[in-house]
Amino acid sequence: MASLPIPDELVAEIFLRLPAPADVIRASGACVSFRRLVAGRPFLRRFRKLHDPPLLGFLALTGAFFPVLPPSPSASAASAVALAADFSFSFLPVPARDWKVRDARGGRVLLSRSPLDNSLAVCDPLHRRYLLLPLIPEVEGWAPHSFENPQRRSSFLDAEEAAGETSFTVISIAHWGDNDKQGAFVFSSSTGQWRSTPWIAGFASFSGYRHAYGCFYGVTACREKLLVLDTQRMEFSLADLPPQVRGSSEQIAGISIVEAGEGVTGMFVLPHYTSHISYLIRRNNGGTSSQWQLERTIPLVSSWYSFMGSTERHLLLVSQGDTFMLDIKTFQLEKVD
Repeated sequence: MASLPIPDELVAEIFLRLPAPADVIRASGACVSFRRLVAGRPFLRRFRKLHDPPLLGFLALTGAFFPVLPPSPSASAASAVALAADFSFSFLPVPARDWKVRDARGGRVLLSRSPLDNSLAVCDPLHRRYLLLPLIPEVEGWAPHSFENPQRRSSFLDAEEAAGETSFTVISIAHWGDNDKQGAFVFSSSTGQWRSTPWIAGFASFSGYRHAYGCFYGVTACREKLLVLDTQRMEFSLADLPPQVRGSSEQIAGISIVEAGEGVTGMFVLPHYTSHISYLIRRNNGGTSSQWQLERTIPLVSSWYSFMGSTERHLLLVSQGDTFMLDIKTFQLEKVD
């Protein structure tokens, strides 16, 4: 008696519960219909939401790629990527040495040219594809191509989830004059155009590891407030820093902001020369945000840690030449080999 075929919906639910991408690949090899199912965008989109991508290595500003090593479970995949990808970016318009890494996320790398050139590019080093972004437009007399100091503009890469996994955004936050004005430009790959915010007075320091739910967070010069850039509404707003951070210098307390799930924003505070990290959360209550609340304190083995970056699931820290990953959901700290 022939068995009844298993519906694709049930197969998808089974595959989504497999612990690793390698398990899905092995299971899908059983038949053509399985392979077609796991290659489809609906399945891939759901799988990526449930399974964070593994950490494969570190990309230096020069483009040098340092893959993770055994016993990391990602070591074999990292080695394959190191061999297959072109991290010298030789496929970009010459001379390739002029391109500097600014950010990396979701398999894409954001690069900029020399200080006298305002060019930005987003590339896929594994498949050797790239997109040259149009120049940031002149706004209110501000001409980005006239800048000679690259530190006066900070650029970041982000996904554009509403438009699908193949789309992305580039956020460029600029300072005008003697840091007395600040504005932002956001490029969408789906429209091919830049949008801009109104210029605001003041200055805040932004970082790629202060980012959650389409918002980028800068710490104001007085270290009393957060300047929040909402890339959907294209507007800035101010939010309070928690009391334990206010007034401290960047050298005294590092701050990272992450997505904690269900609309909750998480903040990790790393006071220098102390052996702990404070984790605080802020809930969104019907469009208004609550105060920061201390959720837990994470002990460290020494007092010589500092933030160096982030992925979708981990904060990256460095301590005396060693690199560590902090899982933002389980709060487990693990050394990266």
